[in-house]
Amino acid sequence: MPQNTLPRPICAHCDGFPSVAITTGQTTPDGHRHTLNADCPACHGTGHIPARTIARVGV
Repeated sequence: MPQNTLPRPICAHCDGFPSVAITTGQTTPDGHRHTLNADCPACHGTGHIPARTIARVGV
């Protein structure tokens, strides 16, 4: 069965790496590092350009 859906373009802001974990430099008493999770503000953590942007730009 053929697939008719084309892949969406990768987000130019994060280059397809939408979520990252940033270390704070602090450790817990058992030795683990504290981390903060951050998502790309442009694609909201999906890694792809939102459909409304594709329609507006005309990609």
